[in-house]
Amino acid sequence: ASAAGTPVHVDAVQVVGHLPVNFRMLGATTLAASAHKFGGPRGAGLLLARRSPAPAAVLHGGGQERGIRPGTPDVASAAATAAALREAVGEISAETARLSALRDRLRGGILSRVDEVMVHTAEPALPGHLHLSFSGAEGDSLIMLLDAAGVEASTGSACASGVNRSSHVLLAQGVSERDTRGAVRFTLGRTTTEADVDKVLAVIGDVAARARTAGMAG
Repeated sequence: ASAAGTPVHVDAVQVVGHLPVNFRMLGATTLAASAHKFGGPRGAGLLLARRSPAPAAVLHGGGQERGIRPGTPDVASAAATAAALREAVGEISAETARLSALRDRLRGGILSRVDEVMVHTAEPALPGHLHLSFSGAEGDSLIMLLDAAGVEASTGSACASGVNRSSHVLLAQGVSERDTRGAVRFTLGRTTTEADVDKVLAVIGDVAARARTAGMAG
């Protein structure tokens, strides 16, 4: 893209602070990340941009941020973002190893307890993400039953929260409508422990069975 003179923007929200990122080597024009994804304050983030082509301002009226974004900077959030990123980057190796081990144990435990489970998380992958489909079950039923058991999970990304339809990404990958409807995402983070994994594995068999029964009844 760079050789062709085509600007490329990278949405690195899920990666920054969790995997090594080298903006220069990416060859992208711009890269954005959100602070809360690596332990910083909500509502803050960062944008890396090459000098050429120069980014155009979408707001006007002041010379702050080199004329790109006018208005008084939120110094406290900027400082907190920098501090959180510095800490997260310093712990990437250790945290990646810890989360990968927890994720692999969770995946293996689910596969040994529940039949007809499709794993969508393929290597290389974020260490704290596990995306699965429980064939024959509805994602909403799975989430409701997991929640009742004290387990937090989701049927998709935060961007699609509350949207009751199959993932267009999974459908584009050739996953059947039946399997996409039973998709669930488990996200592991800094506070996730072995005990949390144990809790999921203790209830997942019953949750899957009840969700599938509810699906057949519907």
